[in-house]
Amino acid sequence: MSADLGTHWEQAFAALGLTKPPGELGRVLAAYAEPQRAYHTGVHLEECLALFDEVRALAQRPAEVALALFYHDVVYAPRRQDNEARSAAQAATALRGAGADPATIARVEAWIMATRDHGETDDADAALVVDIDLAILAAPPARFAAYQEQIRQEYRWVPAWIYRRKRAEVLRHFLAKQPIYRTAALAARFEEPARANLRAALA
Repeated sequence: MSADLGTHWEQAFAALGLTKPPGELGRVLAAYAEPQRAYHTGVHLEECLALFDEVRALAQRPAEVALALFYHDVVYAPRRQDNEARSAAQAATALRGAGADPATIARVEAWIMATRDHGETDDADAALVVDIDLAILAAPPARFAAYQEQIRQEYRWVPAWIYRRKRAEVLRHFLAKQPIYRTAALAARFEEPARANLRAALA
């Protein structure tokens, strides 16, 4: 177990006054280690929570944001279209078992679902979860290139010409967002590097 992930997990449940579901962190981390993953792994989870450490003060409900990040990719099957819904359902089941109130569960579910299409939202914490998830787009060029290759590995069964076309559509979707990042502090930090990476990838 990563000490950092364990600490985040402990702190989130303690802050909400909840009883940690026995064995649940192990199940979550095992999910992120599944063999079909190349990018959506424990490294992605660690990167998300490390960034959250830096911007925690921006969260209105930091413990709930942390749990949404833990669960946002807990279900990841590249051939399926319902990963976010299934991830949200797993989070809801765990939180319900821990004694969370319905409002907390609903918020965590909604923030996980917000990562499905990364659309606009008026919910500041939802925007923060989405922006943290998209921080990889603004990574240094070498890390961004590795991310691109990792996504290709997750879709290795797709013929190259189809993958190139579909991936370009995804990158153009992000480039068309105005802005990409909805949290002002993250937009100031990530907007231009992300656009540079996207333009270079499309070129």
